[in-house]
Amino acid sequence: MTRSASPKLGAYAGLAALGLLAALALRLPELVLLAAPFALVAAVGALQVRAPRLEVEVELDRERALEGDLLDVSIRLRPSDGIEQIDVLLELPPGLEVEEPINPTTLRLGEGEERVLPLRLRCVRWGAFRVGRIHVRSHDWFDMFRHEAVIDRRQPLKVYPTHEAVRSLLRPVETQVFSGNHVARQKAEGIEFADIRQFVAGDRIRHVNWRATARRAELWVNEHHAERNADVVIFLDVFAEARRGGRSTLDPALRAAATLTARYLRQRDRVGFVSFGGTLNWLLPSTGARQLYSIVDAMLDTQIVLSYAWRDLVVIPRRTLPPQALVLALTPLLDHRAATALLDLRARGFDLVVIEISPLELVAPMRGAAHEIADRIWRLRRDAVRGRFDRAGVPVAVWNDESSLAAALEEVGVSRRRARTSRV
Repeated sequence: MTRSASPKLGAYAGLAALGLLAALALRLPELVLLAAPFALVAAVGALQVRAPRLEVEVELDRERALEGDLLDVSIRLRPSDGIEQIDVLLELPPGLEVEEPINPTTLRLGEGEERVLPLRLRCVRWGAFRVGRIHVRSHDWFDMFRHEAVIDRRQPLKVYPTHEAVRSLLRPVETQVFSGNHVARQKAEGIEFADIRQFVAGDRIRHVNWRATARRAELWVNEHHAERNADVVIFLDVFAEARRGGRSTLDPALRAAATLTARYLRQRDRVGFVSFGGTLNWLLPSTGARQLYSIVDAMLDTQIVLSYAWRDLVVIPRRTLPPQALVLALTPLLDHRAATALLDLRARGFDLVVIEISPLELVAPMRGAAHEIADRIWRLRRDAVRGRFDRAGVPVAVWNDESSLAAALEEVGVSRRRARTSRV
């Protein structure tokens, strides 16, 4: 612990020194008697002071939480010596707030007394945090000195983004070879009716279509579409973000990514993750609950890093983007490098869908003719980027404050169905 003098010690010492100076200046010895008590208190306080010995433990009721959840934290204090007054402060990173009681808290601890200080925190924002850095400040019995210390008992805490409400998911154009919930184009064992044909050796009796058999006087069997899974890659653009106050385009992008990951994994699809920007992070497509936690943990480490380096798809491992995968891109369309990479994906034959996280609500209103012209040019450039995607056959859905992720996905689904109908 570091020790520092309190204002009270300075006051006593000052009064004692003032009395001694007055006695010397006025040649009145009796003034020394007036200064003696102050000098005695300061001397006794200096002799009696010693750094308190204190043990501190921090306990979190859980290591994982969701945005908006309440988290209970217990700070256990065990002093070896009595402490007249101790101030305890739990250092909180941005994204966590104290719900109750107050922080810091002042306590009085007797010798050998153990106290547990309960705190309730609210998880305001997603992120990976370390909670448990304690600042303590104690006073001696005479309040002459203060002892301050920082005790590091930090523990990991992961706050996951909340999920958006989604009614239905986008169906991939192509499926993979493993069983799943998507109706494949191929005819195989399944429950979705495809066609009928004449019976051949090896067909199962349970597939016989008895109505067609009775009408044509020969055996006919039903054919079905197979149920297969799909490969889905969540492509997160982290080149740039729009931020205003406590809001950012990255927050809804991560919520959408977590929602889509959980929903696709629930229907036995393989899901991968790519954050493409100033820093590159990826996870190979896989299935199961373990993959869900791996992707969400990777999302918690996602941040916007300013970089002027040109990046293309060469830096992404090939296995991260398997053939015939459905690529769901979440982007604010603020950096041309991300748009170029996505158009390159489309040129390579990937089934690409772009969900634009609109930054328009986060742009401060501009005044003046020059600012209005600049704003119009910026919006026209964004329309030009959307036009490039439209000419490449990539559906783009805008997600803003006036709509929801479910509405954006439904808009993309309608666009894909219309495109498929026009090709047929």
